[in-house]
This record gives sequence, structure tokens and C-alpha cells, in this order.
Amino acid sequence: MSLFDSLGGSLGQMALKALPGLIQQVLPGGLNALLDQLRRSGYESQVNSWLGRGPNEPITADDLRKVLDNEQVRQMAQKLGVPVDQLFPTLAQALPEAVDHHSPDGTLQVPKP
Repeated sequence: MSLFDSLGGSLGQMALKALPGLIQQVLPGGLNALLDQLRRSGYESQVNSWLGRGPNEPITADDLRKVLDNEQVRQMAQKLGVPVDQLFPTLAQALPEAVDHHSPDGTLQVPKP
């Protein structure tokens, strides 16, 4: 069970809203930079599905492990308050929905810092 599973309901929605801001604190360029990293690493179909209106294609913890470097992982885990070994499953579950949530018209709208 991930952090987002245990939150549920309105807290889960708050976490979805907060994820882009947390990523922004860790990655220069924030969520857009992460999506670009994913696209360059061969996950363009997944990213496009999250931005589009259809169903969100899943991404696995192993997929994310291939894209993110160790320092990014450590910092994100710290910001999310989860152990490093739980970051990938948590992110794999939350990222598609968070991107979908923040792109109602197909364009990512990241919150202002």
C-alpha cells in the first residue's frame, strides 16, 4: 500500500494537487521536465495518454527507475515523506492521475510556486 492508497478521499485529492509542486522543488523545470525525461526515454505514449482525454496508460515502478537518477529519487522521497524504496510504486500510481488532473485541456498547467 502506498502513501496515496492510505490517504484516500479528500486527502488523496490534496496529494494529487501537491505532487507537481513537490516535483518542482526537486527537478529544475518541475513536472514538465519529468514528462520530457519520460518522453525521451521511450514513454511518450504514456505521457500523451495522461495529457489526453482518454484512459491513462500505466507506468511501472521499474519504468520510473530507468528514468530518474538517484539524487532525484532521494530528494522526491524526502519531500513526499516516504522511504526511497516506496517512491517508485507511489509515483507510478500517482503520476498518471496527477498529470491528468493538471491538464484538463490537454496542456499541463502547473501551479505557481
